[in-house]
Parts: sequence; structure tokens; C-alpha cells
Amino acid sequence: MKKLKAFLYVVIGVVIALLLLLFICNYLVCSNADGRACRNAEGGLNTDVDSLPQSEFVDSITGKEPMSMGKTDGTESEKCSNYTKYEEKGNLIIYTPHYSTIDLVCGTMPSKSDKNVIFCAEAAFTGELLKEFKHSNILGDHVSGGVRYKGTGCKRNTGAFVYYGGKWKFLYKNYSKDLDVAAQNGGMGFGQEMMIHDGKRVKTIRKDANRNEFRALCELNGKLCVIDSKGVSAFGDFIQSLLNEGVTEAIYLDMGSGWNYSWYRDDNGVAHEIHSLKIIYTTNWITFYK
Repeated sequence: MKKLKAFLYVVIGVVIALLLLLFICNYLVCSNADGRACRNAEGGLNTDVDSLPQSEFVDSITGKEPMSMGKTDGTESEKCSNYTKYEEKGNLIIYTPHYSTIDLVCGTMPSKSDKNVIFCAEAAFTGELLKEFKHSNILGDHVSGGVRYKGTGCKRNTGAFVYYGGKWKFLYKNYSKDLDVAAQNGGMGFGQEMMIHDGKRVKTIRKDANRNEFRALCELNGKLCVIDSKGVSAFGDFIQSLLNEGVTEAIYLDMGSGWNYSWYRDDNGVAHEIHSLKIIYTTNWITFYK
């Protein structure tokens, strides 16, 4: 009888521990869901957290630091004029590519071994967690390599970014015609959540209190750059920091653990990872070429 009671106590303890672990994992997954909360064609916010990959929260459970700025691809250093400038200012990290052209690469992320690439990061949100790629799984119509593709609607896509003919535009609302123009001129473009337009903050669906590591494609001092929060920040604080820095345009770039895997090339031609965790579900990348 004593052995039976002891066995029952052990079983009960294991069950309680498993329930606590499931609760913690569910909380962490919800906090990293990001763009997966914007999935259906009507733009509703239907979060399917049960379908999120484990890789989105493994680093949070282990407590490992997600930032991995020191990792390189092991290539030999060689001075180059087209590169990405890295600088830290307050609670922001600013990446300024010295580029010749930009594209939205879809399907397969540019490799660090491609010396023509100096920066790439996930751009538009991804809808479903699919192992195979299809353009319709990118949230919002988009232009890649001068071709416009139909994506799935997303209520968060209040703006867009287009680039063609060596010039860029940040667009707030009613940007479909501009995507057509970008395609007709061999350019690129994608929809996302606009944060700052014409030097002023615009209304966002994401709440100010939402906390994460955030990223935005920005115009700062007449130049294009990508700006990250230095660690976890409240969304409202991140936008205010961008305004304080002098950012005049800012559109969101997809983040969340695994989705934020990206890299840049320094002036020695060495590629550095920004967030080292990779997942297989990413679909599109804004890519700067030297």
C-alpha cells in the first residue's frame, strides 16, 4: 500500500509539472506569434498559436540570448565600398546599407555566400506554416523581380514600400496602383503595417503595450535604413524612439523568434548574422545588393 501511494504521488507530481510546462510554453508562443495573428483574406486577427513551430520559443525557454551579432560566415576579409553600416544609438540598432539596388526575394533566402548581397531580412508577414513555398502565403500583394503576385489579405497592411528606377516610396493606404507601377518598371514592393509617415506617427493595429524585439524599414536623413530595437521593447516606445531619432518614414518588418533571422555584410565583406535562430517557414526578404 505504501508503494502504491508513493507511486501515485509521483504520477500526480509529473502531471502537475507537465501542466505548468504547457502553460509556460503557451504563454511564450503567444508572445512571439507576431504576424501569424493576421491570417485570413478578410484581414481578421485569428491567432492559430497551436500551429506555431517549436523553434519560435526554444530560445526563450533555454534563456539563451537571441542576438548573435558576432557570428560570421568565415570568409576572408576584403575591403569593399558597398556594405552595411552598423551603429548603436540609445536603445536602437541602425543598419544602413550602401547599395546599388533592392529587391524582394521570395521562396529561398539569399545565402551569405552571395557576395552581391549586403543586407537581407524578412519583410511581409507569412500566413500559414508551410514547408513548400507559394506566393499566396505571403500576406498582401507584392512585387518581386518586376512581377506582381497575389497574396493573402491582411488588415495590418496599412502601408507599403516600393522601389524602382533607383528611387523608393513609402505609401500609406491606397497603394495598389503603386505596386503596379513598380512591377511595370522592373521593381519591387510589399505591404506591411505603417508606423510613421511624413514625419508623423500613424494609427497602428498593434497595441503600444505589446512587447517584443521590433524592426522597421525607415527613411532617416534622406537614406534608407533598417532599425531594430535593442532588445525587448514596448511597441509604442519603439515608435517614439524612431521619431526621436528623426525617422520620417517607418514600415514594420516581420519579427518574432526565427522570423527575425537576418544578416548584413560589413565593409570587410564579412557577413554577420542578426539573430541566429532559423526556421523553415519564412517566405520573403527585402534584399539590398551592392
